[in-house]
Amino acid sequence: MKATLSKSDKTIVPIIIALSVVVPIVVVILMNLPTRYDLLGLEVGSFPFFHAVINGMTAILLFLGYRFIRQKKKIAHRNVMITAFGLSALFLVSYVISKISNEPVPYGGEGALRYVYFFILISHIALSAIIIPLVLFTMYRGLTGEYQKHKKIARWTFPIWMYVAITGVLVYLFMLPYY
Repeated sequence: MKATLSKSDKTIVPIIIALSVVVPIVVVILMNLPTRYDLLGLEVGSFPFFHAVINGMTAILLFLGYRFIRQKKKIAHRNVMITAFGLSALFLVSYVISKISNEPVPYGGEGALRYVYFFILISHIALSAIIIPLVLFTMYRGLTGEYQKHKKIARWTFPIWMYVAITGVLVYLFMLPYY
């Protein structure tokens, strides 16, 4: 049986795909700007703490959303997942502003911790790019009432999104002495 795209899919799916490609590219470009522009006048340590708080709150909301759907509390699930999405969007905007505003801070740790840090950082960055289309498709399928498709993709989205949120906090904790 051939799957056909609905009228809204023909509009939304290309938008999701475009955002999934454009957002990571823009972030990489902004991270590599030759000049920084202090957009908000904040100290370099302000952004990472804010990002860690957002990531921690996102992880808590993801856990609550998982619990709510297991308890068949669909409205509560929807509300916390929309909030988690909003926090992730806020994180992304703040992260981009941070990268435009501040020089990168190098990790100064040594020994085995250095390898652990870079494993966490690299996996966090890679999965951050992958999570964009997963979250967008999961949200779209849930909000349009396509619950079977939503459930199928959410099985992948949830653990990856949770990993990205938790490792975001861990990266902050590893970097804390160097801000």
